[in-house]
Order: sequence, then C-alpha cells, then structure tokens
Amino acid sequence: MKKRLINCLIIGCLFITSTFAQENFKVMFYNLLNYPLEDAIPNREADLEFILTDYQPDLFLVCELNNEAGANAVLSIVKSAVTSNYEMATYVSNTSDDSGGDQNDLQNLLYYDSSKFILEEETIVPTSLRDFNVYKLQLNTIDQSVNPIEMYVVVCHLKASSGETNAQRRFEMVQDLDAYLSTLPSDTNVLLGGDLNLYTASESAFQELLDSSNNITFADPANRIGSWNNNTSYVDVFTQSTRTQSGLGGSSGGFDDRFDFILTSENMLSTADITYVPDSYQVYGNNGLTSCYNRRINSSDCGNSNSQFSISIRNALHNFSDHLPVTVLLETDATLLNVGTTSFLKPIELEKTINNTFLKIYFNSANLFNQTLTVRNNLGQTVKSYITNSSSDQIFDISELENGMYYLSIKNFNFNAIKFIVAN
Repeated sequence: MKKRLINCLIIGCLFITSTFAQENFKVMFYNLLNYPLEDAIPNREADLEFILTDYQPDLFLVCELNNEAGANAVLSIVKSAVTSNYEMATYVSNTSDDSGGDQNDLQNLLYYDSSKFILEEETIVPTSLRDFNVYKLQLNTIDQSVNPIEMYVVVCHLKASSGETNAQRRFEMVQDLDAYLSTLPSDTNVLLGGDLNLYTASESAFQELLDSSNNITFADPANRIGSWNNNTSYVDVFTQSTRTQSGLGGSSGGFDDRFDFILTSENMLSTADITYVPDSYQVYGNNGLTSCYNRRINSSDCGNSNSQFSISIRNALHNFSDHLPVTVLLETDATLLNVGTTSFLKPIELEKTINNTFLKIYFNSANLFNQTLTVRNNLGQTVKSYITNSSSDQIFDISELENGMYYLSIKNFNFNAIKFIVAN
C-alpha cells in the first residue's frame, strides 16, 4: 500500500512538473556603435563574442549596423558564441531619409534562435529620419498549427541630442509607429527594443508610447519612470556612456544617461501567452553603483568584489560600444518543438537563381509538401504566396513579379530564406 502511494505521488509530481513547465527566452538589445565602420578600437568582434558568449541571448536586437557585410559578420559571431541555429532577418538599408539624399548608414536588425522562433513577416515603418523595423515571430511550439503564439518585435533608433527640436522629431517618429500599430489587433504581443535617446519620461515621445488611449500601449518593465539624465537615483538603468576618453568613437561623457530600452505591450506583463518575467529587466554590465556616475564602465568605481559584472565583462563592453545592452527574460507555458523535426540541411534548392517567368524548385523533404511558400521582396514585404504540391520538382509562375531580388521561405519551417532574382 505504501509503495503504491509513493508511486502515485511520484506520478503526480511528474504530471504537475510537465503541466506547468515553462520555457524562458533571453532577449538583448544593443547599440553596436557604427559597426563595422567604427574602428578606433581594433578587433571589436572579439569583445562582442565575449559578451554574447556570456549572456547567451535567444533574441538579439541591434541598431547602428552600417552595412550588410557587418550584418553578416554579427551573424557569424552570434552563431559561434551562442548557437549555430541563429539566423538573421533580411538586411535592409534605411529607407526613411532617401528623399533627402542623406546617406544614413545606421540600420536596425533582428537575430534569432531559429530552433525557438519562426520569422513570419518583416515590415518597415518609415519616418522622417530612420525606419522602425518590425518583425513578426511565432514560437516554434509542438501545437503551433492549432495554437500559434505570435509576437511582434520592433527595433528602432530615435533622433539623438537634446533640445525641443530633437524632442519633437522623436515624438513624430513614435507617432508614425503608433499609426502602424493601430492596424494590429489590440491584444497583439509587442516587444520594442531601441536607442530612444530620451532624457526624461516626461518627453512627449515616451508619453506617446505609454498612452493608454493607443491601440497598443507600452509599459516600462523596469518600472523606472522619471527624469533620468544626470540623476544618480536612476543609475541602475543608465546605459550611456561607457567611456570618458575621447577619440574612441561615440560619446565620451561617462555614465549618466538612460537612452536604451526594452518595452513591452501592457498585456505582456501579465495576460499574454508569452510574458515578461518579473524583475528580469537589467542593463547588462551595470552594477547599479552610484559611484559609477560619470565614470567609464570599466572603472574600479563601477564594480567591486560583490558585483555581478566582472572587470572582464566591463572591459569588453567598454571596448565594443559607448552603450550598454539591455536585457529581459520572457516566458511561456507552451512546449517547444525539437528543431530537429523541422530543420533540414538543404530543404529546397533552385534550378536557377536568376529567373524571369517561372521558378523551378526542388523539394528535398516530403514534410514541405502541401505547405505555404512565401515570396518576400527586398523590403521584407510578402508579395506572393503559393501552396506546394506533393512533387519533389515544382514550377511556380513568377511572371507578375517586378525585376529585383526576392526571398523564399515556408511557413512553420526553419531554414535560411532562399534568395533569387527576377530579371526580364
């Protein structure tokens, strides 16, 4: 009788554990400081790899990428430092200032662990200065076809510098984002990571993000609302500047500003199916010491024997950027699908990469039959969708597509988007 009771208790515990098992996701946003063109400090790549190896993010959001070569270099680093499952969204140069002829080379991008997330959609929201880059992700769960868990990730970089004119530019940029977010369902899960260049929470751009009358209302998970600039009461959320020495690129003013943020839609604080883990908001590398005010991040004033972030970490952060990364944890009760069941070495192959009227594709797995094949343009916009059949060789009509570069992907399957060109 005792043995049977013990067995029942063990089974019950196992059931409870499996029922309430949670998946956690580590998110990092980082201003990369004009990468890769800024070269005042050599071999910054080693510092970035050291940082990523230590934190191990599942989602890596970045701004201040200069070019596609830099984007690919970061992908190589994160694959080496975290997991080979990492992929990046489509690299797109900033479009917002094209009409003004400004050769702005500061882009945003999302990197993601493709064993955990499926990139479904990419959208550009233009403003008067820099794009908002919006990525729709779906969790790679065992029941994704009947119970999809989706999240939009916004990556941005608002207008820099103090003064009323610059504050107004930031406000107008956020208004453009709100106009886009108003087209989504009001219960959409939205996470925003960006260099917002805000000096105080009373600034109109920040108030607009938090406006409860918006379709999507953001919240500050850190719950550190206030006047941050040069205020040591908020030193724990300071992100800039890591440096006091000039000539290294970026700001050299020392540690005194909260410019970098991760915000979530209000529903992600409690009611969503993917939520923010309470008290997980952290500025990576910031030990929260008031003695660090106006110091460089690798100063002895910014750490002690009890500090979480070592001098080695702070040296790497000092060398790589004038900003510190911001991190949060997200969680879900859903069960992830083993990526091995949906990943293939070469899932599809093209007969030719340059095509005009028809596109011939070879499918190397029956799992890809009778699925949705999506074609996106160079801006990440979906321009065509097809349903695959059960043949290993299939032909698709692309005669309606304009000349240009396009990307193929299949919904719910994780592999690099396949690039092809239409040239008539």
